[in-house]
Amino acid sequence: MTPELTALALAALLQAAQFIAFAIPANREIGPGYTMSARDRPPSRAMSQRTLRLQRALNNHVEWLLFFTIAVVVVTLSGQASSFTALCAWVYLGARVLYVPAYAFGWRPGRSIIWAVGFTATVLMVISTLI
Repeated sequence: MTPELTALALAALLQAAQFIAFAIPANREIGPGYTMSARDRPPSRAMSQRTLRLQRALNNHVEWLLFFTIAVVVVTLSGQASSFTALCAWVYLGARVLYVPAYAFGWRPGRSIIWAVGFTATVLMVISTLI
């Protein structure tokens, strides 16, 4: 498996870990009765600030994993995997790992810088296949 595909597989596992890191405190805070419901109404109890941040970090990962997946697919299917694209993939994954505590603990401006590093690495992967 290419390094880019390995990073993608690990990014998928990171998403699963982020879901668990959010779901456990969410269930504790708003109760399984609500989380197992159809959620037709807002919860009667609020989640803590940190749990809400974990939820937003997870949602962000879900949104941007698609873009990284596209980059990995383009690199892989075009046969243009290189040490540069591998480095970009690992930088993306490292940034996503760091993004979780950065968001959970409200690191400013660190969270945005970390996000930008991962985004830039992904853009560079795609650009590298076009030049």
